[in-house]
This record gives sequence, C-alpha cells and structure tokens, in this order.
Amino acid sequence: MDLKPNHTTVLADTTTALRRSRLGVPSGQLPYSPTGATFPHGPLLAIPRKKTGILDDVRSSGWLDAMKSSSPTHNKVSKDVSHGIVSSDADAAYFTWLLKFPSALASFEQITNCAKGKRIALFLDYDGTLSPIVDNPDRAFMSDNMRAAVKKVAEYFPTAIISGRSRDKVYEFVGVSELYYAGSHGMDIIGPLRQSVSDHHPDGIMSADKQGNEVKLFQPAAEFLPMIDEVRQLLIECTKDIKGATVENNKFCVSVHYRNVDEESWDIVGQRVYDVLKDYPRLRLTHGRKVLEVRPVIDWDKGKAVTFLLESLELNDGDDLLAIYVGDDRTDEDAFKVLREVNKGCGILVSPAPRESNAIYSLRDPSEVMEFLTSLAVWKSSIQAR
Repeated sequence: MDLKPNHTTVLADTTTALRRSRLGVPSGQLPYSPTGATFPHGPLLAIPRKKTGILDDVRSSGWLDAMKSSSPTHNKVSKDVSHGIVSSDADAAYFTWLLKFPSALASFEQITNCAKGKRIALFLDYDGTLSPIVDNPDRAFMSDNMRAAVKKVAEYFPTAIISGRSRDKVYEFVGVSELYYAGSHGMDIIGPLRQSVSDHHPDGIMSADKQGNEVKLFQPAAEFLPMIDEVRQLLIECTKDIKGATVENNKFCVSVHYRNVDEESWDIVGQRVYDVLKDYPRLRLTHGRKVLEVRPVIDWDKGKAVTFLLESLELNDGDDLLAIYVGDDRTDEDAFKVLREVNKGCGILVSPAPRESNAIYSLRDPSEVMEFLTSLAVWKSSIQAR
C-alpha cells in the first residue's frame, strides 16, 4: 500500500465491524538498549554553573534554541485596504505547506473511496490533539463533544490514546473505558487480558482497572521507577524558586514545564535540570512544547508502543491493516515514522503552522481532529447500514 503524499490510494478500512481482540504481550519485544541518550552531553558539559555567561553558552550548544523553538510564533499580518482583505505571511506559508501535507478533511472523500477491504486501528495523542494546549497542564480538559466523538469512533475501530502524560492522568481526562491507554510515551500500557504464552513476558503484570476488570499491564521501564521518583523530588526542589516553573509526575517520566516562566529565565530552568540529570546517565532529556522531559534511556517510544499494540491486538499480520496516528508533538514523529516505514498506515500531524514531519496528512487544531473523528464514525456507520 503506497501512502506517500499526493497518491490516490491513501487509506482503507474494513466494510464489516472489526471485532476487538484482547491485549496480550507479544514475544520478541526487546525494550532495553545499551545506548539511547538523545540529548547531547558534550557541549553541555562546558556550560558554567554561575548565572553570568550561561545564556551565551547555552545558545552555542543549541539548548536554548531548542527550548525557544517550542514557542509559538507570531504571524505578520498585513491588510489590503483597497480589497478589504487581511492576509498573513504565516497563512501563505501554511497553504503552501498543505501541498506537501494535505488536510485529512479535504482528502476525506478520497480516503473513504479507497477504504475497502482494510481494517482501521486508531491511535491518538492527547495534549494539542484532543485538548488544546493550555498554560496549566492540570487543566488540559477535552470538551464533552470531543469525548463523545472519541467514544463513538471507538465503537467502530480499536482506539488507543498514547500520551506523554501518566496513564492514570490521561484516563482521568478522557474517561472513556472503551479505549486502550498508553501513558509515559508508551512505557505504561493497559488493556484487556488475553491468555497466551506471551502473557509471561517479564515486563507484563496482571492488574485490575477502575471497574475491577482483570487487565494486562506492560511496563518496560518498571525498574526505573525509584530513580525517576528520586529525580522528580530533586527537580521540584531545584526549580521551586523559579516563578512559573512546574514539575509534573508522569510516572515513568518527569516533565518540567516552563510555559509560564519568563523567557529570560529559560536558561536557568535548562541549567537546573541539566545539573540534576548529569548525575543520572541512565536518564535522558528531551524537548516538548515548552517542556523538558526526563525519561529512561530505553529503546522504547511511541512508535514501538504502536507496533506493540498492533501485535497485541493481532492486527499486524497480513496486508489488510490501516493504522492511523493523530498527534501534534515531536514525540509523535516516532509513530509517524514507523507507520510510514512499514507502509501499513499513516500519520496525521496536528499543527497550525508549517513543520517538517514524518506524517502524510495534517489537521490544523483539535476542532479539526474532532471533525475528522466524527466523519470516520459517520462513514463507518453508513457502510454498516447498507
């Protein structure tokens, strides 16, 4: 199946209802890696600890630039008075960008015309995809209409939320029991129990969900929990005097948010986090939207979580699978890349501005995501009614 941009055959789905398989743990998964730190250590070691000179040294390492790159840019708006038209340089760039990453809504008819004889599995990020990006991460609530759209689409396709948040937090925000949940960038996966030999995987444990149903947990980074908790406490202590900085516990990773920190103090946030992390070589530091994330050095990401879920749901065999991943963050690129490489699905990037991506399609914001999910459910319902 060719899912490259500007090709006619893009997506496909089954014409009959897809029966949900139970989640198990596939064999052959090797989550640990002897290497994996993606945050460059060499240049950062030269950063002085004192306040004077930090800014220049951080800029030379690209560290502060990476933090700034997660900030939204302001559009340059101009007005054509004679025609009464308000134009934007950013909008013009965006529409040009759409030629490479066409809107999944504008392409929807083409998508459904090609959706024959295939099974769809749906994967969704949370922040910036199902909910808007907000100043307070604890108030990143999804709307009731979005919740209804997610619940409806999950009636027709196996659907999973894969988020950097802790699994419990994502479940609290979404509140839809029909979904599969993967928190901490896929390092904490929960799903219904399936009896198989793979259930004996050392990283899989039995548990119970909030309704008391027996479920399977897959936590490839479980051994890191004491270390992560120790680092979280250190980060809370070392950032408590930085106005606006917050530390979020995401179980298998720790997020240091600087969205509400004055930009002139971002270098201080980065320095403090680095000073803690340099003593923990088994942890790495990555960037998100105005957030620094501390994670285990483990060969596991959202892309591997997608592969794991597809194999666990017994959907990865054959050529009749179409997996769709919708996300807005850099961490979602791993999932986009996996689907592109195996040619069994496509990524949909949620972005209001041009950006390079491994995705194939795009949506502008959560409102368009909701429209896309609703359209998928309506389309599937109409097929079943025939």
